[in-house]
Amino acid sequence: MESEPQARAAGHIPGQGPDVDPDAGTLGVRRPRRPLHLDPRYILLVAVGGIPGALARYGLGLALPAPGGWPLPTLVINLVGAFILGLLLEALARRGPDHGPRRTLRLLVGTGFCGAFTTYSTFAVESVRLFTAGRLADGVLYDAATLLGGLVASFLGIWVAASRSTRRGPR
Repeated sequence: MESEPQARAAGHIPGQGPDVDPDAGTLGVRRPRRPLHLDPRYILLVAVGGIPGALARYGLGLALPAPGGWPLPTLVINLVGAFILGLLLEALARRGPDHGPRRTLRLLVGTGFCGAFTTYSTFAVESVRLFTAGRLADGVLYDAATLLGGLVASFLGIWVAASRSTRRGPR
């Protein structure tokens, strides 16, 4: 274990890092550090973001057709969610460290909204249904479109956020 001067020389500052909430203490009063994932404020942010995400998924699922029983609504929902998440996380990462308003937005929109909006559990169930119904080609196409399409959509979101950041110049 390194001493405090060695830690500071290596760029590690005690009480700081990705697992420590820089917003936790006020007026120099040190409170016991709670892991961020157990902080009620952050749990509430995720829940508040999840409500419109789940409602948007439900509404879009009703609005989109499922031609021939092919799970198009779930595919579109997951691709849109992957794009939004790629866009959001890249934009936030380019603006600075993950704390304060950036952390709030990440938890509210990224974890809350996108987490409730996307539905990979439904993807798994629909994939199994296609395969057990003997629709092998549909199942393979659906799986490939979801997995590869999600990868492409997230990279597209990252690219859009990066190109917007480059046009604006450094912050």
